[in-house]
Amino acid sequence: MKRYVALGSSMAAGPGIKPSAQGAPWQAGRSARNYPHLVAGRLGLDLTDVTYSGATTAHVLTDRQNGAPPQIDALDGTEGLVTVTIGGNDVGYVPQLMAAALPRFTRSLPVVGQRLRGLLDPAARVEALAEVADSLVTVGREIRRRAPRARVLFVDYLTLLPPEGVAASPLSEADAALGRRVASELERLTGAAAAQTDCGWVRAAQASLAHHAWSAQPWTTRPGLPWPGRAAAPECRGDAGRRRSGVGRGSDVQLN
Repeated sequence: MKRYVALGSSMAAGPGIKPSAQGAPWQAGRSARNYPHLVAGRLGLDLTDVTYSGATTAHVLTDRQNGAPPQIDALDGTEGLVTVTIGGNDVGYVPQLMAAALPRFTRSLPVVGQRLRGLLDPAARVEALAEVADSLVTVGREIRRRAPRARVLFVDYLTLLPPEGVAASPLSEADAALGRRVASELERLTGAAAAQTDCGWVRAAQASLAHHAWSAQPWTTRPGLPWPGRAAAPECRGDAGRRRSGVGRGSDVQLN
């Protein structure tokens, strides 16, 4: 049985999707029905799932997260498949949308207001996007170095927002536009990193365009503050859709 290691943040971990993965730290928000588990079950792979909600590229490469070692330490060179969904927390993608969904008065509150305004600042998001470009390339190169025989796939983020001109209440038009800009650039940078590091690219964002959080058949939940039992990121339908969109079927994967 080939070994499969899944790396990434909440969009891979699947917080709020029941049941939780056995033995996973509660902070990880790791579901037994996230896309790594679905893919492993479909392809008969031996899964090591170290995805962790809130993870950044630094948590993949070098930093511990709530006591968990850097995710890349899970690689031992025997892998047949490695997937990674990362970068959104580096650029504040979902946090920006969560901030935008809060009542406007919260932006004036002591302490928290400054953080919210920072997340909603277009200049800050542009700066973060510029910084994550090199980090994504480093992720691809380091995975390649540690798992030289593996098929390595960057899996980008599911589409959260509707297209321009479609209301995304309670987000303002300006906040939604910023979110779309961040999502589009992160998608582009993910593809560029895959190309530069000889990895595959699973285009989950494109596959889920018609299934945004405000659609009739959403693959994700709408952004908002998480609470027990509520998925802050993808619903199970999104993970099943992402499985169908390419991780388990080579014909849908762009190899670079």
